Amino acid sequence: MTDGPAFQLLDRTGRPRLAYRHIAGTGPTIVFLPGYMSDMEGGKATALYAWAAAEGRACLLLDYAGCGSSEGLFAEQDLIDWRGDVLDLIDAKAEGPVLLVGSSMGGWLMLLVALALVRRDGPARVAGLVGIAAAPDFTDWGFSDEEKAIIQAEGELREDTPYSDQPYVTTRRFWQSGEANRLLDAPIPLACPVRLLHGQADGDVPPGISHRLAAALASEDVQVTLVKGGDHRLSREGDIALLIDTVARLATND
Repeated sequence: MTDGPAFQLLDRTGRPRLAYRHIAGTGPTIVFLPGYMSDMEGGKATALYAWAAAEGRACLLLDYAGCGSSEGLFAEQDLIDWRGDVLDLIDAKAEGPVLLVGSSMGGWLMLLVALALVRRDGPARVAGLVGIAAAPDFTDWGFSDEEKAIIQAEGELREDTPYSDQPYVTTRRFWQSGEANRLLDAPIPLACPVRLLHGQADGDVPPGISHRLAAALASEDVQVTLVKGGDHRLSREGDIALLIDTVARLATND
């Protein structure tokens, strides 16, 4: 659990209330975006929040609708719904520039949110991006043709996962929204600094995805760090130390 008060809920019209934790401080506001079927209680999110609190830095954690402590049904959400969730919380709680940190699917959302903020507010709104095994376009490369056919025909795919006692569920709605918002096959017009951390032993997101992303980004300040022995989670003590150091350097323009 994170230090400080229990989560709060953001009221919205026509959408589920969102659970979040926010600490005020110096900017940019660090915004952590969890992975698929994950939430703000994960080890990386809580470690980053604790570090931000200790350093007096602004930080925002959140659960997407249908996930964690947020309201809503998971099966009724898609990628663009979750992008909207992140934007709603940034608008409500983050003044000035943001530094987006995205884990796995959160790395895809990180890009979609950054593109939306830059289009709306200008490039100064996004101070930087940090991807942790970022997984843009995983609805394309992450499923076999047979699995895609099951999603289309049956409306969902259920898969066992080592990360939870509950199966991963991919709905047709989510899969279609992902396919409609793929990014890697065209230039990605983001010019901010980007740091991509990826475990060399990642069995879920091939490290080559971070290299494809680096090539697609317009920014000339992109670094890919491969972590020897690191798995998909990158949640070992040294992995989390690397994450915090990476975020700290971007937050202070070091």
